Amino acid sequence: QVQLVESGGGLVQPGGSLRLSCTASGSFASIGYMAWYRQAPGNQRELVAHITSEGGTYYASDSVKGRFTISRDNAKNTMNLQMNSLKPEDTAVYYCNAFVHRKPYWGQGTQVTVSS
Repeated sequence: QVQLVESGGGLVQPGGSLRLSCTASGSFASIGYMAWYRQAPGNQRELVAHITSEGGTYYASDSVKGRFTISRDNAKNTMNLQMNSLKPEDTAVYYCNAFVHRKPYWGQGTQVTVSS
């Protein structure tokens, strides 16, 4: 079994920054693909960015490119999302996703609210 726990969400003013973290625990030798998703009220869950076990990254939309940075530390089984220049439209619940032994796991989500 694998558990994913997100942290780092909160309330921030437009233009501010937050750093989300996802920590994986459980019985596994390694973690494959990891990703951040987000879901705003009334919207479907959408991919924000993903990172391979080798560190290759992909950002799903132009709206986050240049503002968000995804990273991971394989030794610590953690993944981060550095979010800068936050906008009100970034408000959502952010979820950590990871594949372990080709099976997907999800965290419980962390709320990010961008508002003045």
